[in-house]
Amino acid sequence: MCGIAGWIDFTRDLTTERPMLEAMTGTLHRRGPDADGIWLAPHAGLGHRRLAIVDLEGGKQPMTAHRRGSEAPVVLTYSGELYNYRELRAQLLARNHRFTTASDTEVILHAYLEWGAGFVDRLTGMFAFAIWDTAREELLLVRDRLGVKPLYYYAYHGGVLFASEPKAILANPLFTARTSEDKLPILFNPRLAMPWETPYTDLRQVQPGHLIRADRSGAHETPYWRLVSQEHHEDQDTTVHRVREILEDTVAHQLVADVPLCTLLSGGLDSSAVTALGARHHAPGLRSFSVDFDGADHDFRPTALRPEQDAPFALAAAAHIGVDHTSITLDPEALTGVVPAALAARDLPSLGQFDASMYLLFQAIREQSTVALSGEAADEVFGGYPWFFDQATVWGDTFPWLGNAPRLTDCLAPDVRARIRPADDERDRYATMRARVPRLTGESGLQARMREVLYLSLQGPLLYLLDRKDRMSMALGLEVRVPFCDHTLLEYVWNVPWKMKVADGREKSLLRAAVADLLPQEVLLRRKSAFPATFSPAHAKAVRVALDRVLDDGSSPLAGLLDLPKVRELALGRTQMMTMADNLHLLLPLIEVDRWMRTYNVSLTS
Repeated sequence: MCGIAGWIDFTRDLTTERPMLEAMTGTLHRRGPDADGIWLAPHAGLGHRRLAIVDLEGGKQPMTAHRRGSEAPVVLTYSGELYNYRELRAQLLARNHRFTTASDTEVILHAYLEWGAGFVDRLTGMFAFAIWDTAREELLLVRDRLGVKPLYYYAYHGGVLFASEPKAILANPLFTARTSEDKLPILFNPRLAMPWETPYTDLRQVQPGHLIRADRSGAHETPYWRLVSQEHHEDQDTTVHRVREILEDTVAHQLVADVPLCTLLSGGLDSSAVTALGARHHAPGLRSFSVDFDGADHDFRPTALRPEQDAPFALAAAAHIGVDHTSITLDPEALTGVVPAALAARDLPSLGQFDASMYLLFQAIREQSTVALSGEAADEVFGGYPWFFDQATVWGDTFPWLGNAPRLTDCLAPDVRARIRPADDERDRYATMRARVPRLTGESGLQARMREVLYLSLQGPLLYLLDRKDRMSMALGLEVRVPFCDHTLLEYVWNVPWKMKVADGREKSLLRAAVADLLPQEVLLRRKSAFPATFSPAHAKAVRVALDRVLDDGSSPLAGLLDLPKVRELALGRTQMMTMADNLHLLLPLIEVDRWMRTYNVSLTS
């Protein structure tokens, strides 16, 4: 896992821009603490920071290769893990390709030489990479199918800047940090962002499952993968068996590493399944980690998304599976002090305690492991969230994952609301995403609606979680792998009818049946519980003080944008919400957007 950056420009000589490429690439040193590299040509510059996972001695980047009979190099800078690289390598060897390393990086280069851009269909893994084809004067930007690895770009007349994180693009003076009032809905709720959208004006993300070709005519984005809906003809037992088969293969492939490896084990169904499958395929000594808070036994309050504490279930799962488990216990009062580090990892508004606690967890894990397997995406793939089972929410005419929470944009000043019309914005976003649902001819009723609900959950909410996990882990040089994001698994489960996904009347019935023999009953039957939150009074007080500071500061970037009485009224309330820990969680973006705009000197336009 690594950090990539680069610049193509057809209007200038980039061989004179080494200091700028070094500055861009250097911002990503936390993503790749083990090595760095720069490659320059008249119209292209590629940079790389390496976190060595496979073939520790080989695999240095940017990496070059040549077509037979050509002196013009093809150059690659790559972040990710290709889980089927051994199979692809064997195919390429049979086609007379020769390799000088044992890395997956070299496999990607030779696959491009053999099959052209269409080779991306053959890749299984999490990845974001750039290929500069010198002979064709063409840049290829590619992102994995579910968007596990990030890739940003800024296209301007005559060129493109790209990077794993915004910070590398911000390091180039060609890009200016700006936002606008019409970005406030996604600043206040990042889950609303379209797959290509960022709060920075003119900065885009390569969409999951897409590639971009950039040449003298500009940058052109096309999909190389989409979900396809089709009839599912297998019975329940066959379906359960097939899910288990795919999971076994996926986890086995994702255990390949030349560095210490562990799992994240909360004691929920998803993480416990990954840990149990990992233990079956891993040599003795697999470790697992969870997170908890000082004082949690006293402070904890059950919510719809967090009905119970993790600790007893994590210990029960670890004992049953037979892994060496460690619970990382955090001081809630330390969380606010870590938020600046989380902001620096994101280059976007932090998620407060949720970013901070994950950062501290990963910091502790990194002292003992370099790779971790996690259970992200099981809820989106198999149907695990509370909103899948509340009929009023399911049939509501908006994003189901918004649940019953108030909209933070309702706290905007009346004149701002009149200008940006957030309710209309939400409806437009919903209509746009709903129109992209891959429908099945003849499907109707609850089955058709649940296909929409699942698809909508695979968009903003999943990208939001994957982005958070990538940023907090890579800021510490920790690679987190997510087996439930395997596209083969998703393609199969996507077409399993909803009634089979909830065959036993519970969430994630299909997954539960597939791993029933691996887990203790209390873990197997446990309700969905999200990443832990702290309800420490001391932490809540610190958040309230920070919120009051923003509201009282006339120099705040948000000054004049908010309806202050509404914000203060909401801050004093204790609204029961399906998707939020509490009212302060809902209001947190006000603090973090203020912090982001000040730290990054982001200007705001109407």
